[in-house]
Amino acid sequence: MAVETDVLNELRRLRTRIPRLTGSLAATVDGLVLAHDAPDTEPEGLAALTAAALGVAHRMTDAAARGDFRELLVRGSGGYVATYAAGATAVLTLLAEDRVNVGRLHLEGRRSGARIADLVATHVEPGTGRHADRPASAGHLAAAPTVTARPIGTLPVRTPQRPTHQPRPQTGI
Repeated sequence: MAVETDVLNELRRLRTRIPRLTGSLAATVDGLVLAHDAPDTEPEGLAALTAAALGVAHRMTDAAARGDFRELLVRGSGGYVATYAAGATAVLTLLAEDRVNVGRLHLEGRRSGARIADLVATHVEPGTGRHADRPASAGHLAAAPTVTARPIGTLPVRTPQRPTHQPRPQTGI
């Protein structure tokens, strides 16, 4: 998919523009990795944690009446984790050393977030996902969930499903 390559190129350019940047990750707001340049980091876990933090940050901005989510900055003893909105469907997370220029981190993070939002918006359209080239079976079409638009940072609500079969009783325990 071309969007992954373009986003990865943007993440690599970020490393050259921000001294002391140690990693970067672009993901969907649901926690799926789009691209990453984060050595020594598990990208899937970081994307999932980013999605969770994004949900909390979104609720916090709502509760404090501060408008839409824009960015989140966390400082630990070893450095920073900065998360920036990248449109309505993606998010950019940057990892930096403790001595990073935070102003530069914000400046470049915001710019890259806007670029990634544009890349995702121009490359990802309905029906162009990973499995768009596969023919769908009739049963699959009937069971397809409806996709509803939701604000950035909100988490999907899962509805419990009834099992299609009755569980067998266990004997001999």
